[in-house]
Amino acid sequence: MHSSSTSANHARCRRFVVALLASTVAAGINAAERGALPLPAAKDIPALCDRTVADMDATVKAIEALPLADVTIANTLEPWSRMQGEMSDVWWVGGLLANVSPDADVRAAEEACDLKIQGYVNTMLQRPELYARFKAVRPADEIDAETLRSTLYEFEEKGVNLAPDRREHAAMIFSRLDKLQQDFARNVRENTTRLTFTADELTGLADEDLNRLARDDDGNYLVGFDYPEYFPVMESALSDETRRRMYVGFQTRGGPENLHILDEVVGLRLELAHLMGFASFAEFVTENRMTGTPQVVQKFLDDVINTVTDVERQELAELAAEKAKVMEVPAAVINRWDISFYQRRIQRARYDIDQAEVRRQFPTLPTVNWLLAISSRLYGVEFRENAELPRWQADVKAYDVFDVDSGDYLSTFYLDMFPREGKYKHAAAFSVRPASTLIGMTPVSVLVTNFNPAGFDQDELETLFHEFGHIMHGVLSRTRYTINAGTSTKRDFVEAPSQMFEAWSRDDSTAAIWNEVCADCTPLNLELLARMRKARLFGQGIAYARQWLYASFDMALAGPEKHDPLKLWQTMERQSPLGYVEGTEFPGTFTHIVGGYAAGYYGYMWSEVLALDMRSAFGDNLLNAEAGARFRSIVLANGSQYPEMDMVRRFLGREPNSQAFFQQLTRGIEQKD
Repeated sequence: MHSSSTSANHARCRRFVVALLASTVAAGINAAERGALPLPAAKDIPALCDRTVADMDATVKAIEALPLADVTIANTLEPWSRMQGEMSDVWWVGGLLANVSPDADVRAAEEACDLKIQGYVNTMLQRPELYARFKAVRPADEIDAETLRSTLYEFEEKGVNLAPDRREHAAMIFSRLDKLQQDFARNVRENTTRLTFTADELTGLADEDLNRLARDDDGNYLVGFDYPEYFPVMESALSDETRRRMYVGFQTRGGPENLHILDEVVGLRLELAHLMGFASFAEFVTENRMTGTPQVVQKFLDDVINTVTDVERQELAELAAEKAKVMEVPAAVINRWDISFYQRRIQRARYDIDQAEVRRQFPTLPTVNWLLAISSRLYGVEFRENAELPRWQADVKAYDVFDVDSGDYLSTFYLDMFPREGKYKHAAAFSVRPASTLIGMTPVSVLVTNFNPAGFDQDELETLFHEFGHIMHGVLSRTRYTINAGTSTKRDFVEAPSQMFEAWSRDDSTAAIWNEVCADCTPLNLELLARMRKARLFGQGIAYARQWLYASFDMALAGPEKHDPLKLWQTMERQSPLGYVEGTEFPGTFTHIVGGYAAGYYGYMWSEVLALDMRSAFGDNLLNAEAGARFRSIVLANGSQYPEMDMVRRFLGREPNSQAFFQQLTRGIEQKD
């Protein structure tokens, strides 16, 4: 499954602030500046941060001063939305820069600013007089009602209804959690460890992968944990010991400090839940999710593992048989560091899929242009590269988005695609300026990935489409208020539009567009696409069983009893078919659950139920423009200004069901049979 920053802001994990400076969207702004993001120097960030907090406080005090009998949408919710817009270029863009800026001083300054603004927000949402004004507002329509519901929940989630001393204690916990989350992510993001291997130890890697690696004075190769270095070793190195060393290193890259951080986080979350009157952090969190309760989550996870267990066992047996054949022994044991290597071998032998061939078929720029052409055809938009916009790194690209029918400018997005030191290590869509029709806001999103510059293999191609699904959710947003914009949905829904879009990366209906986009490229091979579709089904059992383990671990950590994270993980992983690998410390790398996916990692699979069901509305033609227009107007444009399940029902024209999801879990077995 894909790492992503999805969330209300996919990467930043907070739903409260989603807007832009109102001054930057004023009528008449020129095209060179439209969609531009402020990129301050490190020395200027503290003053910008202080001014932002002061401006927020002035707005808050003005709302608090209103007589309760006089509050209206116009004097509460509208200035509230505008206030959020006026500070997002400092906070949300700052959060992006903390993860992508090549300047370490900028990253540090933005992290400090993040804590300052978040600390203010934590206490702001605990102010009873402010809360009372929003409670007194009478909504004019369904959008106002849903927005007020979400706003009031944010106050309540921060403890506004607690006694003063308990409110203060809750604010301290929230601020400490913010700092711990930041430290945890930084320890993973800025890990520069490189393992040393001889040329013989890397036998099996392609020359292009070897040539990308640094070398020491003795000519040995230095291999880090960025994806374009890590995955070629795990998929291609013939040496079992080489793959084992890489696996253990990757699973310990958070370091001992992150285990201590996660342990403190777990304790603080349980303490916070008790303060709020809940038995567990999972109970506290799921109250405002689609699932509603931990019991519903557990029932779903039980259904998943009951469905997928036999598939996983069969696939592991096939991998073990392949390993025995390679080693020329009667039987072999599969280890965790064997999975990718032998899975690729079976895909080559059974489906004639060579990932090097896939990468040659999908070179970087033509593939991005193909993705844009598909999205254009599907959603009725036009993309124009804007090279005049300022960028934080030379190879970042920016695109403006226009509506085809009206010609109106809609939004801007940026692509930051390749790894570098100090950069966010996974794949994520950052919403840095979502929309607000109320104050003329146009959204901006940023796609941050760590792809191989040579092109896309099958997994990377799917990840590209997945993350671009989040980008479309952000930049096609047309919500009235900032709080509802784009990916500011419930965490167990936010992945659905992006998961749905993955299928467009491997469908025959999109193939014709390839040659329209790149006449000089090798024509898209329909036979290759067919083989890719078959090959991806092998390993589904292993992948979903792993997702189940991650989600179950997350829910157990958020349960009513405090657990030591590493000990709990060791116990749970030992019960899985491949057991626990001694020396690994996976919990110290699990950035999702230290951030916004705490008691919510199950959401990747939960939202996929909806994703696969919504995909069925496109029928046999994924370029069905009528269905695309409906999906844009009903789901993407509305963010969360209507309840998520209501939008799904409107799009499908019926009640959603899980049939397609559970069928997918067993398709690998069905295909082989």
